[in-house]
Amino acid sequence: MEKTIDESLQGSTLSLDGTNGNTRKLYIESYGCQMNFSDSEIVASILSKEGFDTTQQLNEADLVLVNTCSIREKAELTVRKRLEKFNAIKKDRPHLKVGVLGCMAERLKHKFLEEEKIVDMVVGPDAYKDLPNLIQEIDEGRNAVNVILSKEETYGDVAPVRLNTNGITAFVSITRGCDNMCTFCVVPFTRGRERSRDPQSIIQEVNDLWEKGFKEITLLGQNVDSYLWYGGGLKKDFDKASEMERATAVNFSKLLEKVALAQPKMRIRFSTSNPQDMTLDVIHTMAKYENICNYIHLPVQSGSDRILKAMNRLHTRAEYFELIDNIKRIIPDCAISQDMIAGFPTETEEDHQDTLSLMEYVKYEYGFMFAYSERPGTLAERKLEDDVPDDIKKRRLTEIIDLQRQHSFERIQANLGKVQEVLIEGSSKRSDDHWMGRNSQNTVAVFPKEHYQVGDFVLVEMQDCTSATLLGKAVGYSKNQG
Repeated sequence: MEKTIDESLQGSTLSLDGTNGNTRKLYIESYGCQMNFSDSEIVASILSKEGFDTTQQLNEADLVLVNTCSIREKAELTVRKRLEKFNAIKKDRPHLKVGVLGCMAERLKHKFLEEEKIVDMVVGPDAYKDLPNLIQEIDEGRNAVNVILSKEETYGDVAPVRLNTNGITAFVSITRGCDNMCTFCVVPFTRGRERSRDPQSIIQEVNDLWEKGFKEITLLGQNVDSYLWYGGGLKKDFDKASEMERATAVNFSKLLEKVALAQPKMRIRFSTSNPQDMTLDVIHTMAKYENICNYIHLPVQSGSDRILKAMNRLHTRAEYFELIDNIKRIIPDCAISQDMIAGFPTETEEDHQDTLSLMEYVKYEYGFMFAYSERPGTLAERKLEDDVPDDIKKRRLTEIIDLQRQHSFERIQANLGKVQEVLIEGSSKRSDDHWMGRNSQNTVAVFPKEHYQVGDFVLVEMQDCTSATLLGKAVGYSKNQG
């Protein structure tokens, strides 16, 4: 669950400029978190070398791939419906092949391939480099599957193509897998153990993005704070590292500094953080470099120590408060967002009130809030009864959402009257006469276009707001412009 899921992006198709000589078309849809969208870019890069250009027109496709998510039941139901649709299209286009990528692949491979026969190919998140071989198999009329999890694969040597984006912001993956065995989460079983990418390949990718005109990057991982490079290998094996490997190891704080120094005018964000792994040196590094944005997504999931223990969250309520206090002391204007689960097994009304009181203490800028749904393959599914009635889950979730809306409005109003740097990402959805961008705290700001352009760093005086958007007027370029 340590992942932010942007509902507006669910089911997005990837479309890129064509490559000379490519004769086949790839249609790829992505669901779930930012990691999945980043993985789709890697897949498109690998397949472009195999003769595939991407398309957003399903009727042009020779190969359809769905990059899946197992975090929430809704995503699985959506993917299943899409696969049934694609399978129906094959009746009119028999050469069309359909494949499933990502987190659902390992768990549902037999169901999709053998029982329901709605796909030709199933590929796990560590097997994308095997795609050329798997496609050859399905071209020759055989089903193909590779869901083996790797201890080494980070795709650090694959230069991802970029989603059909604004050309201004991009994701850079720095870790794969997760070692945190939260009982509600399937990620450790679908993406394997934690391993980090070579820092030099990360810096190279960041530099390449700057050369291509990108102005902001988000360092991405299931848990970025546990990044640890000591020459390769799993994080859990660090205790076996040599003295030299230990001495030259790069943790997340050091990586963040390297990236900030490599491109001083590029904005840097990161996601997602885990409270148990976020250390003071990361917060101090954020404070030291102006180009690191003052925003942290810091999932807590519950305000109750008893529920946190049942979730196998390796932090307490008090430890979380201490971390929040340190962030606000070192970076007073840092924005913080949350993930919260309502109705986890055995949750009582007292536990729920603990969550609300935690929210009152932190007053998050915004959050990602869900009612608990049992996910197959998780420890909670195996060991805990889903015993909170649906109507109580929904009521508690509504109370959490209502409180968050109140806090979000309070937080956004605190920006009024201030002049803040905004990176222009594109036109406002509501008006072609206005630009849309975000400030350092990740809040969306809208202001009249005037003579400014996409990609400009502009100083904006914040004059008004809605519950989620700042409204202002540009007063000039920031010092990062040019």
